[in-house]
Amino acid sequence: MAESSIIFISGGVRSGKSSFAEQLAAGEAENTGGQLHYVAAGQASDSEMKDRIQRHQKDRLNSGLSWQTWEKPTKLQELSGVFTNTDIILLDCLTTLLNNEFFSVDEQWMKPEFQQKVMKGILEGIEQISQNCHRLIVVSNEVLNEPQGSNELVFIYRRMLGQLHQQIVATAKQAFLVEAGIPILMKGTE
Repeated sequence: MAESSIIFISGGVRSGKSSFAEQLAAGEAENTGGQLHYVAAGQASDSEMKDRIQRHQKDRLNSGLSWQTWEKPTKLQELSGVFTNTDIILLDCLTTLLNNEFFSVDEQWMKPEFQQKVMKGILEGIEQISQNCHRLIVVSNEVLNEPQGSNELVFIYRRMLGQLHQQIVATAKQAFLVEAGIPILMKGTE
C-alpha cells in the first residue's frame, strides 16, 4: 500500500491552523517543485465570513507564492481529475465544506440516509484528490470540545464532523492539532 498523501490539521477558531497549513504546503512545494492549489470551501454568507475570505486571499497573495485557488463550497469530488501527482493541495476547511453540504438541501439534514450520503461524498472527494496529488493538506475546526446543549441539529453535525475527522486521520500520513499558533504533532513523524 502506498504512503498516504494526506496531512490533517485541526484546531480551534483563530488558532493559527490555516497559517500553519499554508506554511506546510509552501514547504512541500519548495521541496518538490509542485504547484500550490488552494481549495476554498468558504462562501461569503455574512460580513465576518467575507472579511475572513479576504484576509486569507491577502495572506496568500502577500506570501510571494503562486497559489491557484479553486472556489469549491460543495461537491469536492468534481475536482478529483484536476490535479497531478506533483501538486500540493490545501483544503480549507472541512468544517465549512460539511456545513455547505449538510444544508445544501432544505430539511434533509435530519435524515440518516442524507447524512451518510454527505459524509460519503466528502470522503470520496478527499480520497480521489489524495490519490491524484503529491500532498493533500486538510484543515478543519475542532468544535467537538465545545458545550453542546440539547440542539439535535448541532448534535448530528458534530457527530458527523467527528466521524469525518476519525476516518481522515485513520488514513492520514500526519495529523496536527494547532493550539495558540503552536502545531502539536498527533500522528506520524516530523
